[in-house]
Amino acid sequence: MQYEYRNPRAPDAATYLLPALRRIVSGCGPDAEVLDMGCGNGALTSLLTQAGWRVTAIDSSPSGIRIAREANPHIRFLQADVLGPLDGLEASSFDAVLCLEVIEHVPEPGRLARNALRLLRPGGLAVFTTPYHGYLKNLALAASGRLDAHFTALWDGGHIKFWSQATLTRVLAEAGFSALRFYGAGRVPYLWKSMVATAGKPS
Repeated sequence: MQYEYRNPRAPDAATYLLPALRRIVSGCGPDAEVLDMGCGNGALTSLLTQAGWRVTAIDSSPSGIRIAREANPHIRFLQADVLGPLDGLEASSFDAVLCLEVIEHVPEPGRLARNALRLLRPGGLAVFTTPYHGYLKNLALAASGRLDAHFTALWDGGHIKFWSQATLTRVLAEAGFSALRFYGAGRVPYLWKSMVATAGKPS
């Protein structure tokens, strides 16, 4: 199912990830080649290029890619399924691969992780972010009456998987990643909006 983007001026709701991303990806060097897997309408991709990295971005949504190209003609946007063969992208060609708020939407997360690993250069870094679901946050959602809204089934193209550190560790390790680390992003500790996982491709 492809998400339909209707508002070309809609901002990216995940801009709160930028401070963590700048800190993490800066370790790849100022001229890093970066792939944004699942870029949506390209709003966050555009902000990433302002850090000086050379960013290529892909998404399966025709409307998302159309909007992204019109707003950012200087960025390479490709329409491609993140779970597909990605024949238009060479293996081992990126210093960093970003999968930002994507893995909770896909039916085969292991395939997404293996695609990311294949596209990374040896020693490269992948960043996976997904909504954080910890005990205290879930308790706060339940106590505030917002649990049903948070886990809503009424969002077309919405979240189909809900990740913990343990389950995300397992799927990334099984794909071949190593040196996993986890961070929180957005809000205060343990009520984070997102869990940020970094994973390396062995040299």
